[in-house]
Amino acid sequence: MSKKRTSVNTRKSDVPYDPRDKVAVLSFWKGAVAHRGVAELRAKRGRPVKAAHERKEQIALRIDADVVAWYRALGAGWQTRMNAVLKAYRDATG
Repeated sequence: MSKKRTSVNTRKSDVPYDPRDKVAVLSFWKGAVAHRGVAELRAKRGRPVKAAHERKEQIALRIDADVVAWYRALGAGWQTRMNAVLKAYRDATG
């Protein structure tokens, strides 16, 4: 197995300034923003937090298979449409 070389010189075309020229180096990196640690670089996971009145509650609900199949056949967003129908019924009977 060959050993990987880690200390190779960078090609001159990859560096937009002369690394031996301190003024050129400082002017190139003048606008750079230093990071504040690894936590800042980590990607946020999960969905964004919603306000209390926008949150949904996960429940177990038993619905006839043919009704669920019909909603699923409507395509993506079938659960949102089912929720809208339930809200409309609530508002109509309210």
